[in-house]
Amino acid sequence: MKYILIKTNYSEEQLIVLLKEKNENGFHHLYDHYSGALYGVILRIVHSKEYTEEIIQDVFVKIWNSIHQYDASKGRFYTWMINIARHTAIDYLKSKNFQNELKNQPLPDFVYNITELSATNEESDHTGFSDMLKGLDQDKREIIDMAYYQGMTQSEICEKLQIPLGTVKTKMRNALLKLKDLLKGYQ
Repeated sequence: MKYILIKTNYSEEQLIVLLKEKNENGFHHLYDHYSGALYGVILRIVHSKEYTEEIIQDVFVKIWNSIHQYDASKGRFYTWMINIARHTAIDYLKSKNFQNELKNQPLPDFVYNITELSATNEESDHTGFSDMLKGLDQDKREIIDMAYYQGMTQSEICEKLQIPLGTVKTKMRNALLKLKDLLKGYQ
């Protein structure tokens, strides 16, 4: 009888090679090690377990199909995946199908889902990102939340906060630089 030994811990570089080779073990490792964190990012944006489960499947398909577009010189693999998850979730929220579903959803169910998920957001933050956000000033944390979790453009943030666009851009840049410094401690 032959036994096949499957390695379960891969370095990030090994994982990327496996994914580029379309290796199933690489995909299983990817899902096992990153699904929780990506789920948390998506859930924080869409506020619905049902929609998050739909979107997470799409995210992993996108990662699998576009792995050759990943460029290590432009950033970390994890950051690349989070951006795919974030953009997919925001695109989903802006889609006509989602907007129509939202219009047709009874109000009590919608309110129930939001309150039910308020505790889940914290539970699914496997990356500790919400703790890092606490290291930012309140105004910068608010701008990051609006841009990355609510999918607002800088112009929309400017209108909502009633501050000049240049101020929004400066605060966003400063917040991202501060987050970059905070992230260095987590590597």
